[in-house]
Amino acid sequence: MTDDEGVDDMADEYAVSPARFSDTLREQRAARLKGGLYHLTQVLMAYNTNRIEGSQLSEDQTRYIYETRTISGDGVRVDDVIETVNSFDLFDMMIDHLEASVTVETLKDYHRVLKSGTSDSRRDWFVVGDWKRVPNEVGGRRTVSPEHVELAVEELIRDQAVQSQMSFEDIVDFHYRFERIHPFQDGNGRVGRTVMFQQCLQNKIMPFIVLDSQKEFYYRGLAEYEVEPGYLRDTLRTFQDRYYERFAELVPVL
Repeated sequence: MTDDEGVDDMADEYAVSPARFSDTLREQRAARLKGGLYHLTQVLMAYNTNRIEGSQLSEDQTRYIYETRTISGDGVRVDDVIETVNSFDLFDMMIDHLEASVTVETLKDYHRVLKSGTSDSRRDWFVVGDWKRVPNEVGGRRTVSPEHVELAVEELIRDQAVQSQMSFEDIVDFHYRFERIHPFQDGNGRVGRTVMFQQCLQNKIMPFIVLDSQKEFYYRGLAEYEVEPGYLRDTLRTFQDRYYERFAELVPVL
Protein backbone atom coordinates (compact mmCIF):
# COMPACT_ATOMS: atom_id res chain seq x y z
CA MET A 1 0.00 0.00 0.00
CA THR A 2 1.42 3.42 -0.89
CA ASP A 3 1.61 6.33 1.53
CA ASP A 4 -1.21 8.13 -0.27
CA GLU A 5 -3.43 5.05 -0.09
CA GLY A 6 -2.77 4.84 3.63
CA VAL A 7 -3.90 8.42 4.08
CA ASP A 8 -7.06 7.78 2.05
CA ASP A 9 -7.85 4.69 4.13
CA MET A 10 -7.51 6.74 7.29
CA ALA A 11 -9.87 9.42 6.00
CA ASP A 12 -12.49 6.82 5.08
CA GLU A 13 -12.82 5.68 8.70
CA TYR A 14 -14.96 8.71 9.52
CA ALA A 15 -18.12 10.00 7.86
CA VAL A 16 -16.79 13.55 8.20
CA SER A 17 -13.29 13.63 6.77
CA PRO A 18 -10.26 14.85 8.77
CA ALA A 19 -9.69 17.41 6.01
CA ARG A 20 -13.00 19.07 6.91
CA PHE A 21 -11.91 19.26 10.54
CA SER A 22 -8.70 20.95 9.43
CA ASP A 23 -10.50 23.43 7.18
CA THR A 24 -13.06 24.25 9.86
CA LEU A 25 -10.43 24.86 12.52
CA ARG A 26 -8.57 27.24 10.22
CA GLU A 27 -11.70 29.05 9.09
CA GLN A 28 -12.99 29.50 12.63
CA ARG A 29 -9.55 30.52 13.87
CA ALA A 30 -9.48 33.29 11.26
CA ALA A 31 -13.03 34.40 12.14
CA ARG A 32 -12.56 33.97 15.92
CA LEU A 33 -15.92 32.20 15.89
CA LYS A 34 -17.39 31.52 19.33
CA GLY A 35 -19.00 28.24 20.34
CA GLY A 36 -17.72 26.21 17.41
CA LEU A 37 -15.12 23.54 16.77
CA TYR A 38 -12.13 25.87 17.14
CA HIS A 39 -13.38 27.49 20.36
CA LEU A 40 -14.27 24.22 22.07
CA THR A 41 -11.09 22.47 20.90
CA GLN A 42 -9.04 25.30 22.37
CA VAL A 43 -10.67 24.84 25.76
CA LEU A 44 -10.53 21.05 25.74
CA MET A 45 -6.92 20.95 24.60
CA ALA A 46 -5.68 23.56 27.09
CA TYR A 47 -7.55 21.99 30.00
CA ASN A 48 -6.44 18.41 29.38
CA THR A 49 -2.86 18.97 28.27
CA ASN A 50 -2.13 21.24 31.25
CA ARG A 51 -4.06 19.10 33.71
CA ILE A 52 -1.92 16.11 32.73
CA GLU A 53 1.11 18.14 33.78
CA GLY A 54 -0.31 19.15 37.17
CA SER A 55 -2.50 22.19 36.54
CA GLN A 56 -5.24 22.55 39.16
CA LEU A 57 -7.64 24.53 36.97
CA SER A 58 -11.02 22.98 36.21
CA GLU A 59 -12.45 22.80 32.71
CA ASP A 60 -14.91 25.57 33.59
CA GLN A 61 -12.10 27.80 34.84
CA THR A 62 -10.18 27.12 31.63
CA ARG A 63 -13.24 28.05 29.59
CA TYR A 64 -13.72 31.30 31.55
CA ILE A 65 -10.11 32.25 30.92
CA TYR A 66 -10.57 31.64 27.19
CA GLU A 67 -13.91 33.40 26.89
CA THR A 68 -13.49 36.32 29.31
CA ARG A 69 -9.80 36.44 30.24
CA THR A 70 -10.91 36.28 33.89
CA ILE A 71 -10.60 33.61 36.56
CA SER A 72 -12.68 32.76 39.63
CA GLY A 73 -12.00 30.53 42.61
CA ASP A 74 -9.68 30.48 45.59
CA GLY A 75 -6.07 29.37 45.61
CA VAL A 76 -5.57 29.65 41.85
CA ARG A 77 -1.91 29.34 40.95
CA VAL A 78 -0.55 32.11 38.76
CA ASP A 79 1.50 29.71 36.64
CA ASP A 80 -1.61 27.65 35.89
CA VAL A 81 -3.31 30.74 34.48
CA ILE A 82 -0.27 31.90 32.52
CA GLU A 83 0.32 28.48 30.98
CA THR A 84 -3.36 28.17 30.08
CA VAL A 85 -3.30 31.50 28.23
CA ASN A 86 -0.01 30.50 26.62
CA SER A 87 -1.60 27.20 25.53
CA PHE A 88 -4.29 29.12 23.66
CA ASP A 89 -1.57 31.12 21.89
CA LEU A 90 0.38 27.94 21.15
CA PHE A 91 -2.67 26.32 19.54
CA ASP A 92 -3.17 29.43 17.40
CA MET A 93 0.46 29.34 16.29
CA MET A 94 0.07 25.69 15.36
CA ILE A 95 -3.09 26.35 13.32
CA ASP A 96 -1.41 29.26 11.56
CA HIS A 97 1.52 27.04 10.54
CA LEU A 98 -0.33 24.05 9.12
CA GLU A 99 1.21 24.63 5.71
CA ALA A 100 4.73 24.37 7.12
CA SER A 101 6.69 21.29 8.14
CA VAL A 102 7.67 20.79 11.76
CA THR A 103 11.30 21.85 12.16
CA VAL A 104 13.79 22.32 14.98
CA GLU A 105 12.82 25.98 15.10
CA THR A 106 9.12 25.06 15.22
CA LEU A 107 9.72 23.06 18.40
CA LYS A 108 11.70 25.89 19.98
CA ASP A 109 9.07 28.47 19.03
CA TYR A 110 6.30 26.31 20.52
CA HIS A 111 8.23 25.97 23.77
CA ARG A 112 8.91 29.70 23.91
CA VAL A 113 5.20 30.50 23.57
CA LEU A 114 4.20 27.88 26.17
CA LYS A 115 6.67 28.88 28.89
CA SER A 116 6.99 32.65 28.43
CA GLY A 117 6.15 34.62 31.56
CA THR A 118 6.09 31.60 33.88
CA SER A 119 8.06 31.30 37.10
CA ASP A 120 10.30 28.78 35.30
CA SER A 121 11.29 31.45 32.79
CA ARG A 122 12.89 33.47 35.62
CA ARG A 123 15.15 30.64 36.77
CA ASP A 124 18.81 30.93 35.75
CA TRP A 125 19.06 27.28 34.70
CA PHE A 126 15.81 27.22 32.72
CA VAL A 127 15.91 28.15 29.04
CA VAL A 128 12.71 29.28 27.34
CA GLY A 129 12.64 28.37 23.67
CA ASP A 130 15.79 26.28 23.73
CA TRP A 131 17.08 22.90 24.83
CA LYS A 132 17.48 21.82 28.45
CA ARG A 133 20.68 22.46 30.35
CA VAL A 134 20.09 20.07 33.25
CA PRO A 135 19.78 16.28 32.75
CA ASN A 136 16.35 14.86 33.57
CA GLU A 137 14.34 11.65 33.74
CA VAL A 138 10.78 10.83 32.76
CA GLY A 139 8.85 7.88 34.12
CA GLY A 140 11.96 6.66 35.90
CA ARG A 141 13.91 6.48 32.64
CA ARG A 142 16.88 8.59 31.67
CA THR A 143 16.43 10.86 28.69
CA VAL A 144 18.94 12.20 26.19
CA SER A 145 21.63 14.26 27.91
CA PRO A 146 21.65 18.03 27.22
CA GLU A 147 24.82 17.91 25.11
CA HIS A 148 23.25 15.36 22.73
CA VAL A 149 19.77 16.86 22.42
CA GLU A 150 20.47 18.98 19.33
CA LEU A 151 21.75 16.02 17.34
CA ALA A 152 18.92 13.74 18.49
CA VAL A 153 16.22 16.26 17.55
CA GLU A 154 17.83 16.97 14.18
CA GLU A 155 17.85 13.24 13.45
CA LEU A 156 14.18 12.97 14.44
CA ILE A 157 13.22 15.87 12.17
CA ARG A 158 15.34 14.52 9.32
CA ASP A 159 13.67 11.11 9.52
CA GLN A 160 10.26 12.77 9.32
CA ALA A 161 11.24 15.05 6.45
CA VAL A 162 12.03 12.19 4.05
CA GLN A 163 8.37 11.09 4.08
CA SER A 164 5.94 12.72 1.68
CA GLN A 165 3.10 11.68 4.00
CA MET A 166 3.06 10.52 7.60
CA SER A 167 0.81 7.66 8.62
CA PHE A 168 -0.86 7.47 12.01
CA GLU A 169 1.84 5.01 13.07
CA ASP A 170 4.54 7.46 11.94
CA ILE A 171 3.00 10.22 14.05
CA VAL A 172 2.82 8.01 17.13
CA ASP A 173 6.43 6.93 16.62
CA PHE A 174 7.56 10.55 16.24
CA HIS A 175 5.81 11.43 19.50
CA TYR A 176 7.41 8.55 21.37
CA ARG A 177 10.87 9.44 20.12
CA PHE A 178 10.34 13.11 20.98
CA GLU A 179 9.27 12.22 24.53
CA ARG A 180 12.25 9.88 24.94
CA ILE A 181 14.58 12.70 23.92
CA HIS A 182 12.76 15.10 26.27
CA PRO A 183 14.60 18.07 24.77
CA PHE A 184 13.22 20.81 27.02
CA GLN A 185 13.57 21.28 30.75
CA ASP A 186 9.77 21.32 31.09
CA GLY A 187 6.81 21.44 28.72
CA ASN A 188 7.84 18.47 26.58
CA GLY A 189 4.48 16.69 26.82
CA ARG A 190 2.50 19.78 25.91
CA VAL A 191 4.72 20.66 22.97
CA GLY A 192 4.72 17.03 21.84
CA ARG A 193 0.93 16.69 21.99
CA THR A 194 0.51 19.93 20.05
CA VAL A 195 2.84 18.60 17.36
CA MET A 196 0.82 15.36 17.15
CA PHE A 197 -2.36 17.39 16.59
CA GLN A 198 -0.59 19.39 13.87
CA GLN A 199 0.81 16.33 12.13
CA CYS A 200 -2.61 14.70 12.07
CA LEU A 201 -4.18 17.74 10.41
CA GLN A 202 -1.32 18.03 7.93
CA ASN A 203 -1.64 14.39 6.88
CA LYS A 204 -5.46 14.19 6.66
CA ILE A 205 -5.67 12.06 9.80
CA MET A 206 -8.32 12.58 12.49
CA PRO A 207 -6.75 14.71 15.24
CA PHE A 208 -7.22 13.98 18.92
CA ILE A 209 -6.70 15.29 22.42
CA VAL A 210 -5.07 13.15 25.11
CA LEU A 211 -7.55 13.21 27.98
CA ASP A 212 -6.39 13.71 31.56
CA SER A 213 -9.01 11.23 32.76
CA GLN A 214 -7.19 8.48 30.87
CA LYS A 215 -3.61 9.66 31.13
CA GLU A 216 -2.51 6.45 32.85
CA PHE A 217 -3.16 4.55 29.59
CA TYR A 218 -1.20 7.19 27.66
CA TYR A 219 1.74 6.96 30.06
CA ARG A 220 1.64 3.19 29.98
CA GLY A 221 1.69 3.27 26.20
CA LEU A 222 4.79 5.46 26.22
CA ALA A 223 6.49 3.27 28.85
CA GLU A 224 5.84 0.03 26.94
CA TYR A 225 6.23 1.35 23.41
CA GLU A 226 9.49 -0.39 22.56
CA VAL A 227 8.06 -3.75 23.60
CA GLU A 228 4.46 -3.30 22.42
CA PRO A 229 3.86 -0.18 20.27
CA GLY A 230 0.27 -1.25 19.68
CA TYR A 231 -0.75 -0.24 23.18
CA LEU A 232 0.04 3.45 22.63
CA ARG A 233 -1.44 3.34 19.14
CA ASP A 234 -4.68 1.82 20.38
CA THR A 235 -4.90 4.35 23.21
CA LEU A 236 -4.51 7.27 20.82
CA ARG A 237 -7.00 5.70 18.40
CA THR A 238 -9.52 5.76 21.22
CA PHE A 239 -8.85 9.47 21.70
CA GLN A 240 -9.43 9.98 17.97
CA ASP A 241 -12.83 8.35 18.21
CA ARG A 242 -13.77 10.44 21.23
CA TYR A 243 -12.73 13.67 19.53
CA TYR A 244 -14.76 12.75 16.47
CA GLU A 245 -17.83 11.77 18.49
CA ARG A 246 -17.64 15.02 20.45
CA PHE A 247 -17.16 17.42 17.55
CA ALA A 248 -18.28 15.90 14.23
CA GLU A 249 -21.64 17.64 14.39
CA LEU A 250 -19.88 21.02 14.57
CA VAL A 251 -18.09 20.50 11.26
CA PRO A 252 -19.96 21.82 8.20
CA VAL A 253 -20.24 19.16 5.50
CA LEU A 254 -19.92 20.63 2.02
